[in-house]
Amino acid sequence: MNCPAFGLIVIGDEILSGKRADKHLPYFVQLLGERGLQLAWAEYVGDDPARITATLRRAIASGDVVFCTGGIGATPDDHTRQCAAAAFGRPLVLHPEAKRLIQERIADTAREKGLPYEPDRPDNLHRLNMGMFPEGARLMPNVYNKIPGFALDTPARAAIYFAPGFPVMAWPMMAWALDTDWSQCFRQNAWVEKSVIVLGAMEGTLTPVMERVEAAHPGVKVFSLPSVDHPEYGAHIDLGVKGEPAAVETAYADLRRWLAPFALQYGPEIVRAT
Repeated sequence: MNCPAFGLIVIGDEILSGKRADKHLPYFVQLLGERGLQLAWAEYVGDDPARITATLRRAIASGDVVFCTGGIGATPDDHTRQCAAAAFGRPLVLHPEAKRLIQERIADTAREKGLPYEPDRPDNLHRLNMGMFPEGARLMPNVYNKIPGFALDTPARAAIYFAPGFPVMAWPMMAWALDTDWSQCFRQNAWVEKSVIVLGAMEGTLTPVMERVEAAHPGVKVFSLPSVDHPEYGAHIDLGVKGEPAAVETAYADLRRWLAPFALQYGPEIVRAT
């Protein structure tokens, strides 16, 4: 089957202002890698409804599977649920199972504090807003406190998943969504990077070789990661190819063969697989 690409949207002024460091991007890359998948793109968006809505519309149109974190609470600076409804052109409705789970959480909290359960108290009624999702949403379970995230299927047979900004809640939701909806796309050892440390070289000198490798091997990507102050290698380039294992072996052999006339100095070879 043709599996979609995977994207990530991280929402929140606290990320863009530097009040909090984003932890979702590196974790999601790891989560995908453990399943033989890769992240195709990521975006950061502040708490601006117009920007969030526009970003979600692009995500829907992309045909990609997209995970979106942050802004699904019920405070005035939480806009993601409303923006999702606008982007999908659907009304917000109280999801009946979300309502039950939220009320269950309210009852649990009251019991833990030795207080009576009062579902009709104004603050508890306000908490039900966390279950107001665009019509047709599917729930994502929250193993931390039961209050669910949600998912919306897109016309391109992909989906957008909406999780809280808190990693302790979002990360299990991400794993659940991948394992529940996209396990048919999992591939072990499906992606390999093979590179060599090139000492003291200039990228501009090696660019024609990189272009030649990519032209000769369309399914493979060439990468060049320069460093000027590495504690062991000093100024160097981590130069290599990545893609399907069989294609990488052939492309890497050509890369080394076409580098030979430059009489370069080399460090170790590096192989990374997912």
